[in-house]
Amino acid sequence: MTLSPVADLAARIAALADGKTRRMIAIAGAPGSGKSTIVEELAKLIPNSAIVPMDGFHLDNATLTARGRLHRKGAPDTFDTDAMLHMLQKIALGGAVTVPVFDRSADAVVPDGAVIAPETQIVLVEGNYLLLDAPGWREMHGLWDLTVLLDVPEAELHRRLVQRWLDHDLPLQQAQDRAASNDLPNAQTVMSMSAKPAISFKTA
Repeated sequence: MTLSPVADLAARIAALADGKTRRMIAIAGAPGSGKSTIVEELAKLIPNSAIVPMDGFHLDNATLTARGRLHRKGAPDTFDTDAMLHMLQKIALGGAVTVPVFDRSADAVVPDGAVIAPETQIVLVEGNYLLLDAPGWREMHGLWDLTVLLDVPEAELHRRLVQRWLDHDLPLQQAQDRAASNDLPNAQTVMSMSAKPAISFKTA
């Protein structure tokens, strides 16, 4: 029987587990590439796995406002990469670790929003910039046991990102403007500045 692409990817990741060492898997991709959906599917298919979202390391709105960067929230420089690196290093050592998550309805980080259980063997770290070849992000590269970059055509990303704002009841022009002013520049950064992954995973 032929496995679905996601099931095949899950099997490749699960094969890394040796029962002794915690494995750190980077699942990166542009905004609108389907990272969250795919990672949730992977977590269901991979025994003893857990998800760590990059969004748990957003800088708070007060800090971004003070830096004049609130309008670009979600860009690479609007994350606390030092805290993220420290947390990932702690997770990689094993044991139970509490991790932050992002509450979209409150537009704020929940500091201890999830727990990585001690028996977790595969940690699926999900985010836009995990493979970015840039200061703050580059320092994380040595932690990855496997890297996956979601490959979606730019035209499809554009369609999804505009649709995302339409789904928030914005008029078409405002949805297009929102996508063009922040989402698409972030997507182009991911596509142009990410290091070559071990696996390029086509999703569209």
